[in-house]
Amino acid sequence: MAEEPEVRVRRIYEEPEAEDGARVLVDRVWPRGLSKEKAHLQEWCKAVAPSTELRKWYGHDPARFEEFRRRYRAELKDPERAAALEHLRELARRRTVTLLTATRQADISEAVVLADLLRSRPRRPT
Repeated sequence: MAEEPEVRVRRIYEEPEAEDGARVLVDRVWPRGLSKEKAHLQEWCKAVAPSTELRKWYGHDPARFEEFRRRYRAELKDPERAAALEHLRELARRRTVTLLTATRQADISEAVVLADLLRSRPRRPT
């Protein structure tokens, strides 16, 4: 088993790749104009997504990304979101995971925050 899980971030509108492993949508809202068949998802993990309030406040403004990251990480301590994050950690322990988002700027999305958490803090089962 690798020390650091392989976690990728991609836009859901990009064509799937063989290296994607488990494809997981981490947005709360289904992507516009995309059928479930074309998405090629293993799962849709809505529970890990940021709150509607935080998402609207952020608006994918690059100047707000660091504050978004801080607020989102705080939201991830909520029991439902924490359980969803732990589920993603478990998935990443077993195989490559690609976190998918519909945002145009995936590099400043919740998927990047999640990927950093999954890569840097893998928990060991007790």
